[in-house]
Amino acid sequence: MNDIERGLRAITLRHLRCLVTLAEERHFGRAAERLAITQPALSNAMRQMERLVGTPLLARENPRFELTPAGAELLRRAQYLVHTVDLALEDMAQILVSGQALLRLGVVPSAAGLVTEALQAHRPVASGELKVDLLDLPSSALLDELRQGRIDLAVVALTDPPAGLAVTELFEDPLVLVLPRAHPLGEGAEVAWRQLRHERLVLFASGSVSELAGPASAQFARIEREPMRVQHSETLYGCVRSGLALGLMPRLYTTHLADPTLVVRPLVRPAIERRVALLQRPGPQRSKAAERFAQHLRERLSGGRRG
Repeated sequence: MNDIERGLRAITLRHLRCLVTLAEERHFGRAAERLAITQPALSNAMRQMERLVGTPLLARENPRFELTPAGAELLRRAQYLVHTVDLALEDMAQILVSGQALLRLGVVPSAAGLVTEALQAHRPVASGELKVDLLDLPSSALLDELRQGRIDLAVVALTDPPAGLAVTELFEDPLVLVLPRAHPLGEGAEVAWRQLRHERLVLFASGSVSELAGPASAQFARIEREPMRVQHSETLYGCVRSGLALGLMPRLYTTHLADPTLVVRPLVRPAIERRVALLQRPGPQRSKAAERFAQHLRERLSGGRRG
């Protein structure tokens, strides 16, 4: 074992909490107040940590500071360790007080309907043995939550597999076109990209849809007009109802669309699909409850498209 390994093994949970809290507050005084210690004690803890790892973690020790590259890398691991310990303690308390296991589950909003159906069909949930904390956020935010150890599992929409996480692809979710029922393109069973050249589109401003739809509309439709970009599905539907634009979105969003004035048509030649996947950190899960639900979700949703 070399000096760096010995130093890392001497780091305590207190050191890690100091680094994580500093990174969250970006200020020594506020971080010390949150940790219920004095500012000199916080500064001393950070100096101890730097001596143990053998490299500076902070660019300076003023009330405001910047992390060094080494500090930023250590922070990612420290966040996971601190959050894992905190949540494991919460899990223990939950078991001891109520007898329930606890699952922290992240889900991208468009897949929430399928995931909640799977939860309802999971016996430990139905019997009350398992309590579920559900977090609905965009995929990028769920990736951060999972990497930092704040959630156990995440169901997200992907364009590329994320590094450092275990990925199980569940199904593919194709892009579709939402348009007024009276629109000429609504008369056919499907719409080819090339038919959109003279149309104006509205699509989501961020996330996997934006990553897929922007390049696809430029390459396959050669659309002449800049698309409108919105944050929420109801805003997109409003733009379509009013005739401002045709909506481009994943099929999952349209599953429960009940508006007789709108129709949904597949986009083809080519079909463009995003992947909906189950993500978890590699290795053993924080609880058997998380492992069992992950397996239940794989069995229920894998192996085909859901619409």
